[in-house]
Amino acid sequence: MGRITLKIEEEKKVYDITIGHNLLCDVNKLFDLDRKVLIIADDNIPSDYIASVKTKCKSSTTLTLPHGEENKNFENYQKIIKTLIDNSFTRKDAVIAIGGGMIGDMSAFAASTYMRGMDFYNIPTTLLSQVDSSIGGKTAIDFMNVKNIIGTFSQPKGVLIDVDTLKTLPKREFNSGLVEAVKIASTFDKSFFDFIKSCDDIVENIEKIITRSLELKKMVVENDEKEKGLRKVLNFGHTIGHAIEEVKGYKLLHGECVGIGMLYFTNENVKSILKDILEKFNLPTTCNYDKEKVIELIKHDKKSAGSTIATIHVNEIGNYEIVNMTIDEISKLL
Repeated sequence: MGRITLKIEEEKKVYDITIGHNLLCDVNKLFDLDRKVLIIADDNIPSDYIASVKTKCKSSTTLTLPHGEENKNFENYQKIIKTLIDNSFTRKDAVIAIGGGMIGDMSAFAASTYMRGMDFYNIPTTLLSQVDSSIGGKTAIDFMNVKNIIGTFSQPKGVLIDVDTLKTLPKREFNSGLVEAVKIASTFDKSFFDFIKSCDDIVENIEKIITRSLELKKMVVENDEKEKGLRKVLNFGHTIGHAIEEVKGYKLLHGECVGIGMLYFTNENVKSILKDILEKFNLPTTCNYDKEKVIELIKHDKKSAGSTIATIHVNEIGNYEIVNMTIDEISKLL
């Protein structure tokens, strides 16, 4: 497909998301690296990804952190801040995250809070982070077993999606990442959903899938940056999915839990369609969990407003409905 650039405008700030092959070699053409840069990477990515970026920086410091959602915590947030202080970073310098959504979320949160904000660039290397968290400006860490409970809305300076980084991604993580594409197609674009469902070679078409997913999310976040209405639709499958993810101790991947979570908020026809597409990509459609613990976590859901939680229902592929539900009503679904 060649190189594609999407311009995102949020809070009157414009930034580019560039999608293509072999982009790491051009990172200095896409990001302003003529200053001090902190490269934050997770320990699950190939070292040559880090080296590619490091060689293009005028002055850089590298911090490697353990991967996995359980590491998106205060301890690692403090490590980032300490590294910035120890190396005399200023708000005129920049942070670059290389890795999955966890490292992107936490690095962006640190950048948005250090000295009240410094530039942040994102290089997502998992399919999940490329189609979802690479856009929208949500930053966060987890606390007291509540996912993303501490965070900010802060836009990146730029995003680089090198499709070639997916070549080293384990198949299970690749399939898990597809769920976010299925999710946004389910709520906004039936033809895109049908394309994913009927696609015989996902790898060959992955650039198209990433681009269309981001085009749809771009439409959403530009119209509702602070999640007052439309952006809530992006949480389809997340209300129960997030809770399952935490109760299962992150033994199930985020996308796997969101896939299961979507099935609770559909009619029988759509549930059957979603099950078919999840099974096509070897994704689970059910799991055992402690219902009471799931309900307790849902009570802390960020979409809650008073005694109800805004839940997203899909009873026709390509369309959605926002339904305010009580905890008791959600409990009955389980």
